[in-house]
Amino acid sequence: MHQTTLALIVFLFPLAYSPGPGNMFFAANGARFGFRATIPANAGYHIATWFVTAAIGFGFLAAIERFPQLFSILKIAGSLYVLWIAWKMLKAGTLQGSEDAKPATFVDGTILLLLNPKAYVIIALMFTQFLRPTGMSNFASVILITTVFTLNNLIAFLIWTLVGDRIASFFRSPESSRKLNLLFGTVLAAVAIWMLVS
Repeated sequence: MHQTTLALIVFLFPLAYSPGPGNMFFAANGARFGFRATIPANAGYHIATWFVTAAIGFGFLAAIERFPQLFSILKIAGSLYVLWIAWKMLKAGTLQGSEDAKPATFVDGTILLLLNPKAYVIIALMFTQFLRPTGMSNFASVILITTVFTLNNLIAFLIWTLVGDRIASFFRSPESSRKLNLLFGTVLAAVAIWMLVS
């Protein structure tokens, strides 16, 4: 099973560490509010990741296959949610001077995962490749794969969040921080559109 775990990590590396909706969301929040302020949203996202991954591993995907319109609904809802976050960022002023700006919450992180159907596709693909008969029970295999996937994803998001936080440290003046908000707001808007059309 150690070889399977290593192969799984290699498989997940480009998926977890490349720019995507989750990574950009946390990089933008890290830039806007700092690394520490993103911890609740990160916790929400990855607790939801663990439960959704386990549910798919135990057969939740059958519901999406039975009701394919559910995938489309999630796709549209997720795109609109990320677009709304991008709009809030584009409207924000400086990094330190906007009183109505608040960091993403535990609930925001949870919603971001639940409304990201691409995550479901990746999770389902992962199980088709790595859930094979081994010396372990299927139950134990699903739990192991779920945990490895979640922890790998968490490390990637923490790195992206830290990158966002470090980039922001160079943009503390009012003018440069507005430019940073514009940059990350535009990136998130592009991600929302990409989620919708792909």
